[in-house]
Amino acid sequence: MLSVVHGSVVVGINAFPVEIEVDVSPGLPGFNIVGLAESAVKESRERVKAAIKNCGYRFPTQKITANLAPADIKKEGTGLDLPLAIAILVVSGTISEEKVHGMVFCGELSLDGSIRPARGILPIALSIKKKQIKGFFVPVENAAEAAVVQGLNVYPVKHLTQVVEFLKGEFPIEKSRTDLDNLFSNGSETGPDFSEVTGQETAKRALEVAAAGGHNVLMSGPPGSGKTMLARRLPSILPPMTFDEAIETTAIYSVAGLLNHETPLIVKRPFCSPHHTISDAGIIGGGSHPKPGQVSLAHNGVLFLDELPEFKRHVLESLRQPLEDGFVTISRATITLRFPSRFTLVAAQNPCPCGFFGQEGRACTCTASQIHRYRTKVSGPLIDRIDIHVEVPAVAYDELASTAKSETSNAIRKRVIAAREIQQGRFRDLPLFSNSQMSVKEINKFCILDKTCKNFLQGVCQKLKLSARAYHRILKISRTIADLEGKKNIEVAHVAEAVQYRGLDREQPI
Repeated sequence: MLSVVHGSVVVGINAFPVEIEVDVSPGLPGFNIVGLAESAVKESRERVKAAIKNCGYRFPTQKITANLAPADIKKEGTGLDLPLAIAILVVSGTISEEKVHGMVFCGELSLDGSIRPARGILPIALSIKKKQIKGFFVPVENAAEAAVVQGLNVYPVKHLTQVVEFLKGEFPIEKSRTDLDNLFSNGSETGPDFSEVTGQETAKRALEVAAAGGHNVLMSGPPGSGKTMLARRLPSILPPMTFDEAIETTAIYSVAGLLNHETPLIVKRPFCSPHHTISDAGIIGGGSHPKPGQVSLAHNGVLFLDELPEFKRHVLESLRQPLEDGFVTISRATITLRFPSRFTLVAAQNPCPCGFFGQEGRACTCTASQIHRYRTKVSGPLIDRIDIHVEVPAVAYDELASTAKSETSNAIRKRVIAAREIQQGRFRDLPLFSNSQMSVKEINKFCILDKTCKNFLQGVCQKLKLSARAYHRILKISRTIADLEGKKNIEVAHVAEAVQYRGLDREQPI
């Protein structure tokens, strides 16, 4: 006898449907799983067998063969436990085959029949939404996550007996619902506020420009000047996440197993701050079964690298692709995966190993060779990919003791949102979201300079010997500054401010 039940597996961040075909035939008792199953899937034989028996259902004593189709896709994880158990119960006559038609099951089984949560529920829900699916059975802990996908009948279940009794018409299960409006309204809290930062008006302005245009930032200054404090407040001035952005980010966290079941949808922009001892697999993603790294966990948010020169050089060089393309490609012998990684990079560094080079009132203890070696730890090509370079000097006592109120994040955020709306109108027919994503073609189209601006920028480029990438970065930053002021055309003042944000290109003051 043969039965077919539908499940799904996640490869990378994409879900693929799986047909669990179970056949019971005469022969010595045995339970074999075929179809490119990984060890966790093969181990489900014992979990499924114990769960069915402990729930009081009959387990076939003949030869059982389970095929996971299609056989050319690796099956990993524990989410196939539940559909496999249902398929065996169908073939043993406990459940009729008509009852499972059009249903999808996902969940890990305990030995007593309890259903544990599984990873990657949201990508699975997204993949089956467009299909003729009558119901999606998921663990209770994953129900709110699956119900984020509107129009899908999500049935939360705690135990195998609940599923069986529901399919037999003996036990009602209420469909899960997720209030998206409530999630987004509760997510309006933005955390740390810029009003808490004393002084550093230049750095605040630089971060405002970065938020408005999606530009990457490098802050340089002595210890205790407020670099980390400023970076942690950048998400508070970024535009609110759209529904599509929230879905993309939540799917990544779901696959990585980092999604809080009490928060089924990530509506706040993520802030990731890995330690400088992180490996290249940790930052980019990877492993024998590739999982998202920090650049993907920061998708649609902020990736903060404190003490930038302390990171391993090959780790920093691996950031080139995600910074340019907005995604990272991980290749293995049998598979190539692509993870989204469109984030705002904020990096911080000291001017020298001791941190006090060029600071008034503090003597630097570093030698010239130590300073040179420290500054060259970060390659020129990577520095070129960071749009804004800003100095963050030590805060004077008068500023620290001042009781004057600083501008709030909400006030800055309004200007950022207005600038982003201008960019959305500009790029409405292009696959771009912000000025930082413009290629040379778009720069030539949208960053037109008048004669005065051209002459000024020509003098700057000749004096500083700027690279082509630095030249285009200045144009993009100028466009963002003009958008913040609501100006249609780029003016000399905008270009001049943009040049000041290329501090590491300035060998001498202008």
